[in-house]
Amino acid sequence: MNFDQLKQAIIEYSKEIGIDKIGFTTADPFTTLKMRLIKQQELNYQSGFEESDIEKRTNPALLLDGAASIISIAVAYPTRMKEKRKGKKGARRGLFARASWGEDYHTVLRERLQKLEEFIKSKYPEARLKSMVDTGELSDRAVAERAGIGWSGKNCAIITPEFGSFVYLGEMITNIPFEPDQPIEDLCGDCNKCLKACPTGALVQGGQINAKICISYLTQTKDFLPEQYRSIIGNRLYGCDTCQIVCPYNKGVDFHFHEELEPEPEIAKPLLTPLLSISNREFKEKFGRTAGAWRGKKPIQRNAIIALGHFKEESAIDDLQKVLKDDPRPVIRGTAAWALGKIGTEKARQVLRSARKKEKDKDVLNEIEHALAD
Repeated sequence: MNFDQLKQAIIEYSKEIGIDKIGFTTADPFTTLKMRLIKQQELNYQSGFEESDIEKRTNPALLLDGAASIISIAVAYPTRMKEKRKGKKGARRGLFARASWGEDYHTVLRERLQKLEEFIKSKYPEARLKSMVDTGELSDRAVAERAGIGWSGKNCAIITPEFGSFVYLGEMITNIPFEPDQPIEDLCGDCNKCLKACPTGALVQGGQINAKICISYLTQTKDFLPEQYRSIIGNRLYGCDTCQIVCPYNKGVDFHFHEELEPEPEIAKPLLTPLLSISNREFKEKFGRTAGAWRGKKPIQRNAIIALGHFKEESAIDDLQKVLKDDPRPVIRGTAAWALGKIGTEKARQVLRSARKKEKDKDVLNEIEHALAD
């Protein structure tokens, strides 16, 4: 088998199935990444969503018998909506990060990788393959960096010369000894715009992030959000794009190559108030196909309540009162109390005083007291 010819055939086929960039690297251990991950663990900077076994994250040989190479793929996604939605007083809107626009990218990339697997096996039946997207053991970014897809920016995103950092990544471990591609030169230079713009200071230094205080992570948690981050989150419902938006390599970047990745405006930027009473079924029907739905409706509802407080949206007082009175979840009730405190009108304070007489949960009572004290 001529593996150079197979590599070229794979590159050509990848274009046919909607893969915007493809690269090849060895299946050697990721030694530098391993040292970084150990340091991250020591500093308690990991989010907890990652694979916990560092050996599996950095040694492809543990994931596929006879691993010889890794194929990395990138798919570009839009950064602007064709149909814009603007929130206004009385009809405020929240925002999902761009990575959650359109159909869940895990599904989209897995389908493309599946097609690629079938193509490779049709050409080389002896092939052994293992594909993954985001939730797999390997670091998508480390693979992409070594495979020449892009360089790892100071914002910890892979930046491609063609599409900026607005790309989804996936990879496939193979037992085929493909010739590796060359990594791309790091072009961040002395630019520190992303570090300066990070709302919570999660970008500790270039290439190092404290994931536990990254807004993208915070919006996905299910507990009470620490108070110091509530106003910072603003109207973000899921994820954060700040460190990518300010990147010079993303200036003017906006690609609409794939129909399934196009955002539906009422999903990507939904009205906030209806989210407070949305049922599980309604949530799944409306948001279930997006990447932002994977943690369920609770974080989205909590963030919607925070956004209403951020806007000081007086028209939401009745809805927040209903949440504070009837919702069975202390986190949601307590966050509603915080939002009412931020709205701060006499009507909002009366709702809080009334709720204080009946509330039994200590955490919620604490939120009510703080809200009334402000």
